[in-house]
Amino acid sequence: MKSLKKVAGTICAMLVTFSVAAQSKSEKSVDSAYLSTVEDVVITELANSEERDNKLVALQYLESAIGEGRATPDMVKALDQLAGEGITTQTRTNGRLMNNYPDIRAKSCELLGKVATEEAKQSLVKIALADNEPMVITSAIRSLGDIGINEGDEVTKTIAWANKRNRILNPTSSLALEVVIACEKLADSVEDKKDMIQELSYIATDYRYVTPVRTRARELLNKLQSSGSSSSKSADAK
Repeated sequence: MKSLKKVAGTICAMLVTFSVAAQSKSEKSVDSAYLSTVEDVVITELANSEERDNKLVALQYLESAIGEGRATPDMVKALDQLAGEGITTQTRTNGRLMNNYPDIRAKSCELLGKVATEEAKQSLVKIALADNEPMVITSAIRSLGDIGINEGDEVTKTIAWANKRNRILNPTSSLALEVVIACEKLADSVEDKKDMIQELSYIATDYRYVTPVRTRARELLNKLQSSGSSSSKSADAK
């Protein structure tokens, strides 16, 4: 672990040195491309490391790069891997799962939401369907709502399925709230609202959820019903 941290520290120092060394615009352009390549390599190596601490360092680099608008395809791939750490990518010793890091998966899902690309959406859909930790699923659903891509109702059907599974096995108000919020954001893009309305109805009437969550679900249901009635009247008038 120490050797990997030293490598990460050394490369980080190199990045700073390269950045300071850039002089002219052309030099900055070349240097920026080189730095991006080096940064991709560093992040990929850290994300692939078996050490949990190195994966956390990778997330720090990724958060900084995404915040500065420097996300690259390689970074999105690294996030995809980190988001599935212990779920889609498993390391076992004597049958014991060694890389079950729900906090890392949840943070990766959060950052994928900030990348907001089709690739990021696909990664989040995969995690929302495969993960078994409410905190991770909550983060994935929140990010899916933020991204807002819902071609063919893929995302809203994913959210409905994830909520159905968790309300049966392990209902949590925090997850239910994110389901409602994501549905609010995606409602206008939904072609077939059946699955979404069904899950919202369960949330609105299930007393295992706190009152504010149930109330918000009912309010959204009322809006959906009102908009549906308005659409029907407009169609009849024509």
